[in-house]
Amino acid sequence: MSVECFVTGGSGFIGQHLLARLTFSGHKVWVLMRHVSNLETLREQVRQLGGEPSRIHAVQGDLNQQELGLNAADRQRIAAASVVFHLAAQFAWGLPLDQARAVNVDGALTVARLAASQRSRLLMVGGYMLQNIAHLNSIGIDHQRPETTDWPAVYQRVGGYEASKLEAHFAVIRDMQAQQADCTIVHPATVCGHSESGHILAGQPVTELIRGLVTGKLTAIPGSPRHWLPLVSVDYLVALMVAAAFDPAMANQQALALDERTPNLQGLLTHIAGTLQVQAPRHHLPLGLLRWLLKIPGVATHLGTSPESLNFIQTARFDMSQSRELESRYQLKHPDLEITLEKTAQFVRRALMVSPAP
Repeated sequence: MSVECFVTGGSGFIGQHLLARLTFSGHKVWVLMRHVSNLETLREQVRQLGGEPSRIHAVQGDLNQQELGLNAADRQRIAAASVVFHLAAQFAWGLPLDQARAVNVDGALTVARLAASQRSRLLMVGGYMLQNIAHLNSIGIDHQRPETTDWPAVYQRVGGYEASKLEAHFAVIRDMQAQQADCTIVHPATVCGHSESGHILAGQPVTELIRGLVTGKLTAIPGSPRHWLPLVSVDYLVALMVAAAFDPAMANQQALALDERTPNLQGLLTHIAGTLQVQAPRHHLPLGLLRWLLKIPGVATHLGTSPESLNFIQTARFDMSQSRELESRYQLKHPDLEITLEKTAQFVRRALMVSPAP
């Protein structure tokens, strides 16, 4: 059955693939865009990903503006949306608290209140660190009583991006519960490319990891042999998001999009390096020492990384029971991760126009 949807963050990496899946399935999609003049470019990007561009329409607005800056006509256009997909967020290391909050927290609340006001299901993208209770406790968040959190202290500990995503999660849940509105949250692991094409955009963490191997800047393995960077392919992620968004049983529920077959970080880097025919790092560097090194002026820039990024390298494992139930209902299967990584690495190498080392 074809329905209407409203999407924020549609021009981003996950957003483009979500639009391709929704429109391929026959759904009409309204996309929030700061510059609607870019609509044709977005339609072409979605067409290349297998979507139906004629089903994509734009409304002009911005997360930073009151009521998203929507005019009355556009507000009326999106009122029929069955689902509001909120993907938009500002991703960068070193975000100042005020800037991170303005977009990632206040913007998320604005989208949530819009969804509640028109009785649309809200599907929001969170992050897998929200499912790591030990990590939340270690940075000062009681997940059962998040209202007691000293948020400025959390921002100091983990940086603006992660802290704002964590704060937005709890703020939106509280707000939607108060309005008795439906909200579903999907928490993605670190997203790699499409399992068939390898398509991924510049600036994604996996892209930067591959870039570090290609350029020879990644010379040591962060952490220990127990550390891993949980991954999920973008095509599996959007399939899970769409299934959760339209499933009545997933109202006010959460699901984790994460491939448990992700190898440890050493295995991950070795496999990517083998694909690229470059030297894989062999020695581990403790995270505490690496964090200290990254504080030295110029080191983070030279290595192309940030102390904030190290928070996502974990030893913890995750409860996948909710996701397994959803997978079973919709017969969702993770694609072969080794092949997905190979295709992602090849796509990034082509995009960088860098030949493999001899």
